[in-house]
Amino acid sequence: MSQLLLKTLREDPADADAAGHALLVRGGYVRRLSSGVYTFLPLGWRVLHRIEQLVREELDAAGLQEMLMPALSPLELWQESGRAAFFGHEALPAFTVEGRGGTFVLGPTHEEVVTVTVGAEVDSYRQLPLTVYQIQSKFRDEPRPRFGLMRTRELVMCDAYSFDVDKAAMGTSYQVVVDAYRQIFARLDLDATPVEAVSGAIGGDVNHEFMVPSAVGEDHFVRCPNGDYAANLEVAEAAAPDELAAVVDPPPLVEHHTPDRPGIDDVVAFFSDDGVVAADLLKCLAVLDDEGRPAVLVVPGDREVRVPHGWHLFTDEDFAGRPAFVRGYIGPMGLGGEGVAVLADASLRARPGPWITGANKADHHVSGATLGRDFEVDGFGSYATVEAGDPCPRCGAPLQLVRSVEAAHTFQLGLTYSTKLAGATFLDVEGAEQPFWMGCYGMGMSRLLAVLAEEHHDGQGLSWPAAVAPYDLHLVTVGAGRSPEVLEAGERLYRELRERGAAVLYDDRDLSPGVKFADADLLGMPVRLVLGGKGVARGVVERRRRKGGEEDEVELAGAAAVLAP
Repeated sequence: MSQLLLKTLREDPADADAAGHALLVRGGYVRRLSSGVYTFLPLGWRVLHRIEQLVREELDAAGLQEMLMPALSPLELWQESGRAAFFGHEALPAFTVEGRGGTFVLGPTHEEVVTVTVGAEVDSYRQLPLTVYQIQSKFRDEPRPRFGLMRTRELVMCDAYSFDVDKAAMGTSYQVVVDAYRQIFARLDLDATPVEAVSGAIGGDVNHEFMVPSAVGEDHFVRCPNGDYAANLEVAEAAAPDELAAVVDPPPLVEHHTPDRPGIDDVVAFFSDDGVVAADLLKCLAVLDDEGRPAVLVVPGDREVRVPHGWHLFTDEDFAGRPAFVRGYIGPMGLGGEGVAVLADASLRARPGPWITGANKADHHVSGATLGRDFEVDGFGSYATVEAGDPCPRCGAPLQLVRSVEAAHTFQLGLTYSTKLAGATFLDVEGAEQPFWMGCYGMGMSRLLAVLAEEHHDGQGLSWPAAVAPYDLHLVTVGAGRSPEVLEAGERLYRELRERGAAVLYDDRDLSPGVKFADADLLGMPVRLVLGGKGVARGVVERRRRKGGEEDEVELAGAAAVLAP
């Protein structure tokens, strides 16, 4: 340690917004260069390297082949796939650079590059299935870098891509990689749950996020306590009846003058004397679907609206061009028909009414609105966010809401890229040209380091799983500057452990025991060994396990054979 590039800090950095990240900075693992851009110092690089090696072991064992693609790709390739239109969007915040050869993209992901690369090399179905992967830096113009390595502008990622002859074969390859991912997370001692998710700018129909419960997670997923269902909050659904429930003697539809009360809270306040709460209201939002057609999404007033991917809420211009939609006072009555779809969350089947909702008239609401009597809907779907306690769509058990961080994402792309990019075809058994059926699989290596730090620490510092710790053992000598015997014993044990293949961090610094022990706890190696004058005199070395704190003594004679992993 006297020669290691390392400076530990006693105080959390001012910009740290997560405990794990603060410890990575205090422990000298990483340093911030600019917002969302980090340097990996020697200790951090060793952890990152061990994560990468663990991932390589599992993917290689599953039959994947490692390669390396360029980080720079021509903009024309992204224009051909159609994804250049997403640049600047949060879904695909890419960097572009100008060079002598034109405009290039600093790769945020590599679907286009790998598709044309494999397409040029694979001619026949006999060469399939094929799955390749790389571990490489990615670049994303992240609008909100947060939580240190969790959300950055430059990151290290393992991205894999499978190529198959048909949909069924694609599903088989997909399961192979998903199973390998499960094994990776098990070895990392991370509780990662694959959940149904939104494909976003990557594309494809079937995809799963691997979510790790975390106090600093920016995502949520719901899970069934019986293990029947798990889904990201963006796509999660709750059970709902197939048939519309009956409403017995619904009250009449009554119009109310509600001036300057366009929001749910405003309307609740207006009806406060009647004990009305947000759940008694209908929230109706005007949207344009992915083909530009107007629709109204109807959900209970105490739920957030989930706008389908590719749709967007009305803008000021949209409202100005469609006077039938009265901003802040939209209701489902009378809007359905040619050109406008009224789409209700499936939960309305269980409760058709009565509701309080907009009257489609400025400064007016109605009460008593009942589905089937006062309004109809053109379709039911999952348009409201699911909450804890909602019934599981598989078995009906109350769903649990889990705050989490995304550690990996897998996609069944299908023909999304192979039908758009030239040359992405092979000859089938009949000699006919066919497009590849593809899958893609991403796992953030640098993000995993942050996830591990967040999930494996305590009040004293980090506590790395043995599989990825920068060193297996942390050897500390106490009083070596005053005792030649301690110095000699420390040097000898250090040498013998290394000869047996152990990775040892040897604290040979001339510092107080308190400082050395505090640094050992902060850095978080799985096992700490302490050699002091009393122990050397008795012929023992003290061993303390970082996780759990169990302590014992090992005879110095032959200690290397006992202690080396």
